[in-house]
Amino acid sequence: MTENTRHFDEMQAQDSVRSPYAEYDAWFATQNNTRLSNKSQEAEAFFRRSGITFNVYGQADAEERLIPFDLVPRILSNREWTKLSKGIEQRVRAINAFLHDIYNRQEILRAGVIPTELIANNDAFLPQMMGFTPPGDVYTHIVGTDIVRTGEDDFFVLEDNARTPSGVSYMLENRETMLQMFPELFSQIKVQPVSDYPKSLRRSLAACAPKSCEGRPCVAVLTPGIHNSAYYEHSFLADQMGVELVEGHDLRVRDGKIAMRTTRGYKTIDVLYRRVDDEFIDPLTFNPQSMLGVPGIMDVYRAGNITIANAPGTGVADDKAIYSYVPDIVQFYTGEKAILKNVETYRCSEPDMLKYVLDNLSDLVVKEVHGSGGYGMLVGPAASKKEIAAFAIKLKDNPGNYIAQPTLSLSTVPIFTQKGLAPRHVDLRPFALMSPEGINITPGGLTRVALKQGSLVVNSSQGGGTKDTWILED
Repeated sequence: MTENTRHFDEMQAQDSVRSPYAEYDAWFATQNNTRLSNKSQEAEAFFRRSGITFNVYGQADAEERLIPFDLVPRILSNREWTKLSKGIEQRVRAINAFLHDIYNRQEILRAGVIPTELIANNDAFLPQMMGFTPPGDVYTHIVGTDIVRTGEDDFFVLEDNARTPSGVSYMLENRETMLQMFPELFSQIKVQPVSDYPKSLRRSLAACAPKSCEGRPCVAVLTPGIHNSAYYEHSFLADQMGVELVEGHDLRVRDGKIAMRTTRGYKTIDVLYRRVDDEFIDPLTFNPQSMLGVPGIMDVYRAGNITIANAPGTGVADDKAIYSYVPDIVQFYTGEKAILKNVETYRCSEPDMLKYVLDNLSDLVVKEVHGSGGYGMLVGPAASKKEIAAFAIKLKDNPGNYIAQPTLSLSTVPIFTQKGLAPRHVDLRPFALMSPEGINITPGGLTRVALKQGSLVVNSSQGGGTKDTWILED
């Protein structure tokens, strides 16, 4: 996916360095390339030792890969971050209210703000959640909001990840790596810390414990197992929070609650941070073939004896067709205009929009409604005539499965190369934690970077890398 139009450079204004980068630029000018090259190799060795890898699905051996790390940080001013975090908080609050409404009174459908069929025909909508409200009224305990930038004050939300958002371990490891390699930088430049995230996550999850919980809530992380692409993150977060990492076969229903097997017998779990998809979480309720979940957990959940984070059925809120209505959702539940804008989105399920998309495929990005990781999409400007023709057939066969968006001119941030600094396109995934106590947004997030010159594809599964994200203290 490439583009040739002018773009906003986050470090370099026309003839000067933008103020958030001023101190970093002064430091960088004192460095030599050999030292920085060595540091780059040091970082790679650190990631390899730590086992920071991900799996690439769809390949013969589903190989494990190291996520490339770039040592030039992405830097935002406190002013820029304040606007972003207010917009994220507003959005997360509205999405949570939307989920509560959709699974209860459905007032937004009665008001005609969202077409009923968009919910009724949505694979991510779970009828089993109807009439049930999770402990603390929280559906979206952890949300990762993908944000892109096209100008000084132009930030757009590309996607809401409200099911099981991943990538926070890279945010933490990127910072840890930078602190180890360049301690002098952090004494010169005041950067807001991110290391509190695991503690905040545990506190936030514990605050969502069910009313039946007695004493200090017991929290555990449910993983599909070592073959999952994000297993490193599951084990990392459990370790950092000081809680147990469990698989489905470690758990059972006991006295109307969920208990995990320990060396001292079974122990009741109050909050389960699950990294298993809805379909596999309970073979008695969903997919009967699932070996990853816990038989009967949905009955325990609906009886109010466990909290599942994120709540089953949250996927209906990060569906890409629903995404196009999020500004309306924000207005409906908060009475405010959305602080963060959406990217213009064409719903291919609507005949007029489908016609426009088919006529302009070579200029658009087309995505599957439930797709993720950069898979199953068409990038018009980078596609051949043959690929566009083949995709047009898929679109006509199943238009409701797709949305389309214009190709944005994403901002760039420099990466370190052998020849010095070179601009590359980036996005940002900040992480928000929600509990009855409020919404906590870690200052920064995961910056993903397209390492190929001109490329707009930042996904690690498609060759992208990551950077440390700095939010300045003032």
